[in-house]
Formats: sequence, structure tokens, C-alpha cells
Amino acid sequence: MLTAQDDLIGHQTPQPFAKAGGGDIRFTERYWYTAHPIDGSELLIDIGLGYYPNRNVMDGFAGITIGRRQHNFRASRRLGARPLETEVGGLRIEIVEGMGLHRLSLADNPSGISFQLEFKASFPAAQEKQNFRERNGVVEEDVARVSQFGRWRGWIVADGKRTNIEPELWWGQRDRSWGLRSEMRTDETRPPVATHRNFFWTWSMFQFETSALSIFIKERTPGKPHYLSGSEFRREADGSVSHREVTSVEHAIEWVDDPLGQTIAVADFTFGFDRGEPRRIRMHGLPTRFYLKAGMYGGLQGWTHGDDRGENHAAHDTWNLDDAATRAVARTLSDHVVRLECGNETGFGISEYGVAAGYPLYPGPQKFPAM
Repeated sequence: MLTAQDDLIGHQTPQPFAKAGGGDIRFTERYWYTAHPIDGSELLIDIGLGYYPNRNVMDGFAGITIGRRQHNFRASRRLGARPLETEVGGLRIEIVEGMGLHRLSLADNPSGISFQLEFKASFPAAQEKQNFRERNGVVEEDVARVSQFGRWRGWIVADGKRTNIEPELWWGQRDRSWGLRSEMRTDETRPPVATHRNFFWTWSMFQFETSALSIFIKERTPGKPHYLSGSEFRREADGSVSHREVTSVEHAIEWVDDPLGQTIAVADFTFGFDRGEPRRIRMHGLPTRFYLKAGMYGGLQGWTHGDDRGENHAAHDTWNLDDAATRAVARTLSDHVVRLECGNETGFGISEYGVAAGYPLYPGPQKFPAM
């Protein structure tokens, strides 16, 4: 199918823009953002949008955690004649300046959540190492991902209250990914559910006033990651920004005795780099989290990323995060707001993590699912 985009340059294959990834149905492009205050307020905003050209689908979500309640919005549409318009159900993402300034908005809707926000980059974007996995000769995953730190401006409305967002107090991060993604399959209402064993992983983004560090690690044997990608940026006195690549990670984690799921209390990380001295960061888990199951990660009550839900579809709900049944559905995968200590510096960020049964370290939380 031809679209207006086909009159512009930028094609990567002999196919029109409405096709991608050689026609593989798994091909996905995704945006993800979080925003959180650094003044101790228990607030967190999560926003995401997925584009599935070979399924004729776009879907998205937005959510705001306030204290122990998570307010969720989800939407889906068929691409139709506007496949590259990044809007679904009133949720819109506008790239004003690539790698620099993004605008995000959600119009009034029955969920009670709405916002107008600007994400302005605080450090350069970093490209992660290609996430490639093959099994029995079949490519299961081949994903490129870019991550970036920023500051936020605008306003949000949730639970009947409007909150103004100023960049001095609202920090955040985003990622942008594209490629073949494997399904997590953690929705018990749509079996089979994937069983994960013997691994630890974390995807974490740490931001300070003059530096930032992102890390993605997967390992089955402690100290021997089978995937490691990380970048550090530092703003120098002359205004320039230096960059180092992470080459090693050591971790020691204390877990909360949480009766409802996996929760990190404190984690000590030591990062080695391709040059210069190592860096030690202590991470403290704060009370605020957004559980990504609400955005269909792994599937929620029969709705999985990329599903055709019709021409236009939307849903919303509010979760009590102290409710055992809700947390059982939400499982582990979440954006967990963290406070950071590095020497005399204090920072903030997001950590996603999980540990599966059989991994030699951290046996306590393994009674809960890793994803």
C-alpha cells in the first residue's frame, strides 16, 4: 500500500513505507518515556507507543502512579491511510527535534488522565549494542535501541488534580527501539506463558546533574554476562560532553522482604569502562513504580502488543498496588524510581530488573516471576 511518506526519501528496502523488516510480522518500532520528580513526591509518568507495520496496527499506553495507585490508559488503532502518524486514541508523540526535543500529549478521555509535555534532552543519545538472539537457526530477536536522558516541562492531570511540570524538578529518560522483538508471553489468560529460569537482568538509567549512565546486563553466571551494553556521559567544565563505554559490571543487591513481588531495597554497582577509572554507584529503591503490564508488556487479559483490536479501541483502569491480586497480575516488570549516590553526588533514575529461579545469587525473590 502506498502512503504519502513514499513521496519522501528515506526508503531502506524496495518495499513502500507501509512494509518493514522484510515483511516479518514481528517487526516493531517503539517509543518509551518516563518522568518523575526529584523532590520526594511519589509520582511517576510512563508513556509508550508501538508501530507494527506488517500487522496494520499502532498501539500505545500512558499511566501515572500517584502514591500506591496506578492510573492506566491503553489504546489501539489500525494504521489505515495514516500509518506514520504517531497518534492513537488521543495519545500523540511529536518529534520536534530528533535526539533533542519531543512533545507528548494525551487529550481528555474517560481514563481521567491527560497531559501536555515536552522532553528536552540533557545528554546525547546512546545506541545500545545490537540485541540479537538466535535459537535452532531461527532469529528470535534482533533489536536496535537508543536511550537518552532528559528533563520535562508541561502539565499532567490525573485523579482530578493538575500538576505543573518544571525541568528543575522533573527528570526522566526515554528509549527508541526497532527491529524483531520476541514475545514475553506472561499473560496467564492467554497461554502458553513463558517460563524463565536461571538468569538475572537489569536495564537501568542513572542521571546526575553533570553525568548520566545507562546499563543493560543479562547474565546466567554471576560476573559473566552474556549481554552487556552501557554508556556514560559526563559534562565537562568547558561545556563539552565526554563519553565512555561500560566494559564490566559488579553488583551486590539487597532485596525488600516484599510479600507481593520482587523489589530491590539497595544495590551497589561497580562499573568498569573502556578507559579511565571505575565508578561505584549505590542505588536505593524508592516507593514509586509503574508496572508495565498495564501497557500490555507481556500481555494483559488477552491483549498483547500488536494485536488487532479494531479500527479504534481504548481501555482504562486504576490499580491498587498494595492489593495482592493486582500485583499477581502485574508481576515483576516495572519502572522503579531510584535514588543514587556516587561520592558526594546524588542522582535519580529508573531501574527495571528481575531474577529467575536457579540463578545462584539472590534466592529470596525467586519465588516470584522474574518478568
